[in-house]
Amino acid sequence: MTLSEAGVPYTAFAQLLESQALGADAVARFRAIMDREGVTEATLLQDDAQVPVRWFREVYPTLDTEHATDLGHTFAEQAQLTSFGPLSLPLISAGSVAEIMELLTYLPLITTAVTTRFHPSVDGLTVGLTGHIGDPDLDCLLVTYCGSALQRLIHMLVGDESTVKLHTSWPAPASIAQHDHPRGHLIANASMTFVHVPTETLNEVCRFSDPVAYRLAIADLRESLEHKIEPTSYSDKVRMSLDEARELKTCQTVADELSMSASTLKRRLQEEGTTFRDLLETSLLERATLRLLDRSASVSEVAIDLGYSDLTNFSHAFKRWTGQSPRQFRESCQSW
Repeated sequence: MTLSEAGVPYTAFAQLLESQALGADAVARFRAIMDREGVTEATLLQDDAQVPVRWFREVYPTLDTEHATDLGHTFAEQAQLTSFGPLSLPLISAGSVAEIMELLTYLPLITTAVTTRFHPSVDGLTVGLTGHIGDPDLDCLLVTYCGSALQRLIHMLVGDESTVKLHTSWPAPASIAQHDHPRGHLIANASMTFVHVPTETLNEVCRFSDPVAYRLAIADLRESLEHKIEPTSYSDKVRMSLDEARELKTCQTVADELSMSASTLKRRLQEEGTTFRDLLETSLLERATLRLLDRSASVSEVAIDLGYSDLTNFSHAFKRWTGQSPRQFRESCQSW
């Protein structure tokens, strides 16, 4: 086992093992994997490690999207504030839902398996959730867990999370009704997976607000994030460059930034199971979706923000990705 592997925080995993959520057979299989890889709970705790998500595929070999969503919700029901390592203190001391959401900025400190993308608007805050395991079902499990755990935390700290909606890009499982998680809090078949929090909910005051403790904790988190090791995979480096772009970048442009030839970059990405085009289109789709959810910006403004000089080209690209034009997408969002 490589302790730097993308996964879930050990404290959250340990609580799962001790809960009834996994079942005795699954717990036994997880412990067998730990024995095989020479990993003890003490080692994981001492190294503040992430438990590899690939373990879940081994324990649940027939895992599909429906089962993954079901597990994500089930695991989130076990989430405790102590599950989130360095984020625990600021979570407890947060003064508002807005401050809770701010903590998602520091998610890389506890897991490298999920990334977030923020888009504030006059209607509230939209946060895109993207898994980076490379296994669609495991990605589904992770982002469902993140979104559902966030809803549960807001319920614990504010008392009502009913306006916080988790949108998933896949269908809702038939078993969702078996959970305490209300069906109305999950909106399936969206263009991407994201959480939306209305403005009035962002302003809700938390029960255990401690402004001084929160500010001190945030300062520590900011320093820790600044010292965090830069992404090592070429896929992550390319995505970071594309996500921060204010224009449409080419493979050659990004290769120049990484001080290599375009052919070398393409070969590195191929070795990691992806292509520059796939990364570019995924980045553009996620950014376009978040921007289109904000009705204060016109479709033309969204196109310009993404680096398109021609609205027609943007509209054709968006329809190729989603099967809908940008305006049709906005109309469909009115029912969410």
